[in-house]
Amino acid sequence: MSSSFTNTSTFTIANARHISAKVKTDLKLMQRAYGHPDDGDIENYGEEVAQMLGKGYLGTVTYGYKRGSDWIVALRYTANSNGTLTADDRAGQIPRGVDISGTTFYSYLTYSSKKAALSATDWDAFAATLPFRRTGAAEPGTAGGSWTTGNTYSSNGVGVSRTEFKPW
Repeated sequence: MSSSFTNTSTFTIANARHISAKVKTDLKLMQRAYGHPDDGDIENYGEEVAQMLGKGYLGTVTYGYKRGSDWIVALRYTANSNGTLTADDRAGQIPRGVDISGTTFYSYLTYSSKKAALSATDWDAFAATLPFRRTGAAEPGTAGGSWTTGNTYSSNGVGVSRTEFKPW
């Protein structure tokens, strides 16, 4: 007698929202430590992450404070959809105590190769469902600090790896 077993899984918007809830928690902790982003922006950023992850269009998204053209303190989330992420850490442990005087809160997003394969019409239809529309901009630099490995948030084989930028 023989038997076989097949297990398939599909990444759903519910899985994406599980991950985006942890990103929103990190942003709320950043708000408590540094004053921004505000609650409405946190909700919008979370929805953007959920929708972008759900469709596989997210490359990276970074939230933080920049002075001039350089990050001062930031959290970067890099999407991974190849099923290798197994950790699903608790949100939190953000960098604290950084002098943010003279900075502005900023967010920078890159797209996956899956987004690049969309037609302009398909992208425009999807982008219309997002809470806001991003425009092209230069990515802030990293003079005066470095990125370190942080938490990993995942669900059903898809997730984000977080890195943190802190000054030296």
